[in-house]
Amino acid sequence: MELRFDKRINIFCGHYGSGKSEISVNSAVSVKSAYDDVLLVDLDIVNPFFRSLDAKNKLESLGISVIAPEFANTNVDVPVIGPEIAAALRNQNRRVILDVGGDEDGARVLGRYFFDIPQQDYDMFFVFNRSRPMTRDLSETIEYINEIQLASRLKITRLINNTHYLGETTPEDVLYGAELAREISEKTGIPLAASCVMKGFKHDIASRIDHPLFVLDNHILMPFK
Repeated sequence: MELRFDKRINIFCGHYGSGKSEISVNSAVSVKSAYDDVLLVDLDIVNPFFRSLDAKNKLESLGISVIAPEFANTNVDVPVIGPEIAAALRNQNRRVILDVGGDEDGARVLGRYFFDIPQQDYDMFFVFNRSRPMTRDLSETIEYINEIQLASRLKITRLINNTHYLGETTPEDVLYGAELAREISEKTGIPLAASCVMKGFKHDIASRIDHPLFVLDNHILMPFK
């Protein structure tokens, strides 16, 4: 089983270090395989290092449009809302991926588009990495989910387990994250959409989980590379 994107608008949120920007980029590539008009919007004003904008040239070479407002990668408290983003969200012929900042401030930027996002036509994925602070156990993760929903005024509809330790990741790490994902799902009713693995790990983990996998390519490089 592999992750499917059934809604026209797909939103990715998560804490710093969750890997949501890499997942956003991979999602745009996946959606592009089925649809012509695909747009990725980088709304991440929180994390200056791992951002979907870093993959802009690669995405555009695949025919995927990229928008990164001027406030992205800054500490601007009241960002200017680009009308082209609102227009894209309302365009029924365009598939949109939103990479949203990883805390209340980032989610609040998303909330400014509340009236432009058709409630029946979006999925909002909460991406978590159990190896990171704030999402290591059930109570703190649910608290973080609630904060994002309150700030964005949108409901998180699906969970993505992206538990990893960069190049040191093992299949057991992914399974460790999947345990927490099931606990979150049982407590909140939010379904688990997928666990993520980098290419090369798929065959090591596929037979050991009971939910979809999302196999990732590495599109975003660390700043020191």
